[in-house]
Amino acid sequence: MGKGGKSDGSNVEEENMAAWLVSINTLKIQPFKLPPLGPYDVRVRMKAVGICGSDVHYLKTLRCADFVVKEPMVIGHECAGVIEEIGSNVKDLVPGDRVALEPGISCWRCTQCKEGRYNLCPDMKFFATPPVHGSLANQVVHPADLCFKLPENVSLEEGAMCEPLSVGVHACRRANIGPETNVLVMGAGPIGLVTMLAARAFGAPRIVIVDVDDNRLSVAKELGADEIIKVSINIQDVEGEVESIQKAMGGGVDVSFDCAGFNKTMTTALTATRAGGKVCLVGMGHHEMTVPLTPAAAREVDVVGIFRYKNTWPLCLEFLRSGKIDVKPLITHRFGFSQKEVEEAFETSARGGSAIKVMFNL
Repeated sequence: MGKGGKSDGSNVEEENMAAWLVSINTLKIQPFKLPPLGPYDVRVRMKAVGICGSDVHYLKTLRCADFVVKEPMVIGHECAGVIEEIGSNVKDLVPGDRVALEPGISCWRCTQCKEGRYNLCPDMKFFATPPVHGSLANQVVHPADLCFKLPENVSLEEGAMCEPLSVGVHACRRANIGPETNVLVMGAGPIGLVTMLAARAFGAPRIVIVDVDDNRLSVAKELGADEIIKVSINIQDVEGEVESIQKAMGGGVDVSFDCAGFNKTMTTALTATRAGGKVCLVGMGHHEMTVPLTPAAAREVDVVGIFRYKNTWPLCLEFLRSGKIDVKPLITHRFGFSQKEVEEAFETSARGGSAIKVMFNL
């Protein structure tokens, strides 16, 4: 029993197992000892955990951007579960509550935190970002204030989808999306699709989405894109593709979201966006890019970036509760929590193809 914690009476002595990234392309289900329950913490039994692109990057290369895995690490950060035990000072949650977990614990002492931009905290402790362990486990301990109770009509899988959806919601806030904003989305992968869904929920009247893959574009169309455009990976094609985008939009592109982050996608976004418009860089495909920034600056096209999200879970849950956003079609594959299924799930996610979001049901 934790420090003054209250429990639902379940056996807390059972061995907690987790999916550990132990080396390149090697995941092992092994014991994971939980930290003691603090007065403001909760112990959560994981029920739904999604695979993110960053999880796959860590599996394939042991790194993602500047974060490097130097010792075995529990993977996973898109998650939801059921409260099993609460700390002595937790007032708003009880055992049995279904919750979605925001995966980042900020310090609340630095300048960024005090200014309300806690997502930029230099001391952020984020699930499955080395050296912090993740949440693909039977149970985790997490701060209660980062666990958000699910509405009755929102499933645990949908709760886990709040994490990727939060990226789209934060991007829309940064870009000031509203009912007068025509939107271009570069990339129809999982993040491009949730950004499109979020833009629609924020009121965007017209959305054009582009990608190199026919299957992803067909999914985008089914999810409500007004127009879809297949593009190439050849940067020489940008001029003609911009013409197609602007024709499909039927007016100016007010905001472009680059959800891929490559030279070509950013060049297209900067070129297609109207004078006085905005480009929001969401994807991080290339660490460095060569793009036509001077012509964009001469047209006063603003460029903003995003890093993760802040204060998004309540709005995400309201969008899901009200039906303004439906993330269920994004969940294309489901797996259990065995050694074989963990390996198959990551292979499925890494392969791409028809897979959008691969989900574990624990």
